[in-house]
Amino acid sequence: MATFMMFGKYSAEALKGISADRTSKAADLMKGYGGEITSMYAMLGGNDLVLIVDLPGVGEAMKASVALSKTTGIAFTTSPAVKVEDFDKLMAGV
Repeated sequence: MATFMMFGKYSAEALKGISADRTSKAADLMKGYGGEITSMYAMLGGNDLVLIVDLPGVGEAMKASVALSKTTGIAFTTSPAVKVEDFDKLMAGV
């Protein structure tokens, strides 16, 4: 599994749909792509949400990001994330 950070920005329409039910549906959607949401945070500033998700790969992350945007009306920017310990190992030979 790979880890991805999904940064979300509410549209005016998406704000109207805020609910625990929508949050639950988002978690179910991730499962449909073979993944899971490990953490979700509401934020202030440039982004309104951040989801930390584990998914099988980039293809699934792209599909999940688009599907979640279509379902919720929230625009997501999705980026892969690597634990610093793993990053250090990767960079050891550079």
